[in-house]
Amino acid sequence: MAMGMLQPGMRARRSRRAPMAEINVTPLVDVMLVLLIIFMVTAPLLTAGVPVDLPDSRANALPQEPQQVTVSMAQDGVIYLNDSPLAPGELADRLADIDRGADGNPPEVVLRADRTLDYGRVMAVMGELNRAGFGSISLVTGGSGDSP
Repeated sequence: MAMGMLQPGMRARRSRRAPMAEINVTPLVDVMLVLLIIFMVTAPLLTAGVPVDLPDSRANALPQEPQQVTVSMAQDGVIYLNDSPLAPGELADRLADIDRGADGNPPEVVLRADRTLDYGRVMAVMGELNRAGFGSISLVTGGSGDSP
């Protein structure tokens, strides 16, 4: 038989397939779940850049402000401003350079101090913050402990 001829009763088959109307979303869902897990694990690590042993407290957690300055005091006495270490005596100069915003109000300051630091050192930093015009200072503590 000739290749181009059809036998009686046979229909001509199309050589093209019809386009698939379904989209396989399983790989997309798998990738999105993996990304979600990665972000859930790494997000808490982004807020604590300087390792500080915080004291425990029974106080309720405060909401985080979008515009805030973090001052950390490590166990060795080094002061960090937004995760960058400061030289001794540099805190006042760096606080003066902080943007006050359109309304002129300074941003909220979050103070994280190691529990082994002397109370006088922490109060000296708080005094520098107050002298620079930062009146809203939040002290960060660890989770709710059993200490009174």
